[in-house]
Amino acid sequence: MNIHEYQAKVLLKQYGVAVPQGQIAWTPEEAETAAAGLPGPIYVVKSQIHAGGRGAGHFAGDPGGKGGVRLARSPEEVRGLAEAMIGRTLITKQTGPAGRKVRRVYVEAGCAIARELYLSLLIDRSTSRVAIVASVEGGMEIEQVAALHPEKILRVSIDPVTGISGFHARRLAYGLGLQGRQIGSFTKFLFGMYQAFTGLDCSVIEINPLVVTDTGDMVALDAKLAFDDSALFRHPEVEKLRDESEEDPKELEAAKHGLNYVALDGNIGCLVNGAGLAMATMDIIKLYGGSPANFLDVGGGATKERVTEAFKIILSDPHVEGILVTIFGGIMRCDVIAEGVVAAAREVSLDVPLVVRLEGTNVALGKDIMARSGLPIIAADNLADAAEKVVKAVKEAG
Repeated sequence: MNIHEYQAKVLLKQYGVAVPQGQIAWTPEEAETAAAGLPGPIYVVKSQIHAGGRGAGHFAGDPGGKGGVRLARSPEEVRGLAEAMIGRTLITKQTGPAGRKVRRVYVEAGCAIARELYLSLLIDRSTSRVAIVASVEGGMEIEQVAALHPEKILRVSIDPVTGISGFHARRLAYGLGLQGRQIGSFTKFLFGMYQAFTGLDCSVIEINPLVVTDTGDMVALDAKLAFDDSALFRHPEVEKLRDESEEDPKELEAAKHGLNYVALDGNIGCLVNGAGLAMATMDIIKLYGGSPANFLDVGGGATKERVTEAFKIILSDPHVEGILVTIFGGIMRCDVIAEGVVAAAREVSLDVPLVVRLEGTNVALGKDIMARSGLPIIAADNLADAAEKVVKAVKEAG
């Protein structure tokens, strides 16, 4: 689960992480009032959407215009900027061409910036440790830094048993070229970040940029927090911060029916049981020249009704031009899937190619149900055969 920048900063501040003074505003009037209560003379007006690159983005209909993060020098100017942002669609690298509608802005006091750094914490699955990633290239996308200047990326692993220690902070501070009181400020900042990361069950905390002020203090100029969904039951106060308007409606609908769904940008819908098989299915679609439109795992206890809902969700994506169903019947019986596929195809008036590959428990019965349905279902013998057939069918239909 992701949250907005202003929400992230409220949480981080509770753990002693330094953030600029700021206030959320839903209207231009609220934005002006917020600025009047902040120390000037510089104010920053930030569009709040779940995407990075806001400052370098542009609003729909104005590709050459200014982005979603702008400076102002008076409360009146803050109001004008808020009017130019609220209610409009902001397009960034991460939103894609569809963009995201700005429903609120964060008005923040400016600060004296001496240097900009990058700092993040994330789970390193390969080592089962918390990884701290830092760089002197603050303000840039870390992927771009890694590609162009890998030598500028510092990385430290923290054993969760022993936790973070002073030497971790000093190693990073020296690597970032910090001196004097900057080192103590950085150490306090990093320890607060780590406590927030572990205490809130985060999957990512990213501070970009981390600002070194002219007085040697560390301040989080921007903040991104993402949480482990499986741990949200321990943090009801965090779950309340969820903004469903920022999430894909298809993913929200899938969650209501116990389906694991992630929207992608391809044109072949996938309905699979098991995350591993789902990943393999997407890979083999790419191998045969296609592009998956989603990850969808119906799970081991899917019912006919759940399969029908899965079909509806897949077809609610206007980019879907074909569907591939691949099931390995273990706990999930092939005949149940077949009944669901037939029922769904009839209910939604399926008008795109449908390829089905079944294997496992009750596979013969499942194939018989589809064969007797009278529907134009393309049967496949194995995963490779299924991928080849669905890619071919989509190209021919197109």
